[in-house]
Amino acid sequence: MKKNIALFTLLISSLISVRLSAQSPEDMKAFTEYMTPGPIQQMMAKSTGAWSAVVTMWTQEGAPPMTYAMETSYDMILGGRYMRESDKGTMFNMPFEGIGVTGYDNAKKMFVSSWVDNMGTGIIFLEGTWDAASSSINYNGKSTDPLTKRDIPTRETVKFVDDNHQVTEMYFTEKGKEFKGMEIKYTRK
Repeated sequence: MKKNIALFTLLISSLISVRLSAQSPEDMKAFTEYMTPGPIQQMMAKSTGAWSAVVTMWTQEGAPPMTYAMETSYDMILGGRYMRESDKGTMFNMPFEGIGVTGYDNAKKMFVSSWVDNMGTGIIFLEGTWDAASSSINYNGKSTDPLTKRDIPTRETVKFVDDNHQVTEMYFTEKGKEFKGMEIKYTRK
């Protein structure tokens, strides 16, 4: 197995090297701009550190929300290209862990985000844009509804209130109607 992985890695590396070596100076400039962290990645890095969070969830229309406490840490990974979020707490009287990875795709000029946790087996994928007027990233994507086993439209807003406070809101669309499913208020420790 290790031999197969090493062979596969060597093959992919060779293909990338051949592709890059056959590129024009303009192409190499585009590759370099794509892979180089810039001002937006530096902005993301300002969130690095430990945070406390209060999670409010609405599971049914008209039902009172549930509230949970969570500990969050943010760190930059892969040479400052991506922000990793690690969350721990208790939800539904069970241990909760979640990991998110957020980046800014320099080629697409948009934020990209993925999320996994121990309360499911799917991955949430989102793409978003910066709204300077509200100091927010506005994401759109999809997540899995475990009841219908189908993807549902998912919208998320991450508001940077100030250097020590952030608010994330998640909205889901079911039967053509959007509803707020979660709000997380973060405070830097």
